[in-house]
Amino acid sequence: MKSNRYAFTMIELIFVIVILGILAAVAIPKFTATRDDAVVSKTAQNIMEGASEIASYAISQAKTEDNLSKMSNGIASLVASGDADLNTSDKSATVHFGGISDCVKVQVKTGSGDDNLTVSFGDADGNSQCLQLQSAIDAGKYQMKLRGTNVTY
Repeated sequence: MKSNRYAFTMIELIFVIVILGILAAVAIPKFTATRDDAVVSKTAQNIMEGASEIASYAISQAKTEDNLSKMSNGIASLVASGDADLNTSDKSATVHFGGISDCVKVQVKTGSGDDNLTVSFGDADGNSQCLQLQSAIDAGKYQMKLRGTNVTY
């Protein structure tokens, strides 16, 4: 009596495993890059949101605070997560990203009777993550007068 048994051969199973391995080798780096892009986007959004909140606070209160996290939830979020350090003596928050300790700096510069908000970039030293964060932020947009003779409320 002849039996009709059907099964995969060892070669067919090896080919399927190799194909799955190739697909995984392509998909995992793409997934990791997408995750890294999301972290950059979140950090850039917190910085830009923080700068806008500081500007809104300064206009509504007609003053600025030494502690930027009191004026901005975005900056407070970066500080709480350990991604930024506050310096109350120069009214700044320094964001460290990608192993660079001064990737981005948000600062309120106070002069005689006026306050100016600046977002500046530190030396990325070729670090791709810090450079990616810096390219996601339009620093020129956030160099603005907050208080002073040229600002009307």
